[in-house]
Amino acid sequence: MGTITTSDGTEIFFKDWGEGQPIVFSHGWPLSADDWDNQLLFFLSKGYRVVAHDRRGHGRSTQTGDGHDMDHYADDLKAVVDHLDLHDCIHVGHSTGGGEVTHYLARHGEDRAAKAALLCAVPPLMVKTDANPEGLPKEVFDDLQNQLAANRSQFYRALPEGPFYGYNRPGAEPSEAVIANWWRQGMMGGAKAHYDGIVAFSQTDFTTDLQQITIPVLVVHSEDDQIVPYADAGPKSAALLKNGVLKTYKDLPHGLPTTHADVVNADLLEFFQS
Repeated sequence: MGTITTSDGTEIFFKDWGEGQPIVFSHGWPLSADDWDNQLLFFLSKGYRVVAHDRRGHGRSTQTGDGHDMDHYADDLKAVVDHLDLHDCIHVGHSTGGGEVTHYLARHGEDRAAKAALLCAVPPLMVKTDANPEGLPKEVFDDLQNQLAANRSQFYRALPEGPFYGYNRPGAEPSEAVIANWWRQGMMGGAKAHYDGIVAFSQTDFTTDLQQITIPVLVVHSEDDQIVPYADAGPKSAALLKNGVLKTYKDLPHGLPTTHADVVNADLLEFFQS
């Protein structure tokens, strides 16, 4: 574990364990590198070097007041990769982290990258526009910002208790430990970073980024994702990628790396080794 300082003075916290081909994990909003605990331990045991960082304003990284946009997210990821001198990387991004990975590969190139995986990721574009009529209305994201500003702690209980992990579905068995861990990670970060991050993950158009990527990319998404709707995300991203493969689950939640780690890890490993 360690930190690096970016060109604008932001400290980025990261974990770096093991040896072998590096897998670099980019977490979802508003969480931290801790959200990858299961994947880090699993792939470490399979002989990979695993790296995960806390996005600026999240977790243990600096709670800076600005720079909460995909350009800065991608540049911070590059700073971690360059600092550790990583090559032949596999990049894995969940939700907002999938946008970060996509923008990083398009913005900074693929010289150090071998493959990527986007899990329930926000690309190509979440918000509804004239060019993206299937997207979610901007008011949905405005409401998220309003809830965060009004009572962030309560908001960060409601999301994991409900749609994030599918605990609002009939027959679901909520895990208090999982809910509390989501809340813990969220509250570690800064309210300003999380507030601005909602705009970053919802209004960034990754269409051109996806079209520029040539390395093999596994796109993983569930039809029952209540956070990033399936039809306007996974299939569209896979179609835009030059070398994309779509893996669809039927009834898993948005937070599937946690709730169904055994399934997801096995599918990722198969793709990484192919």
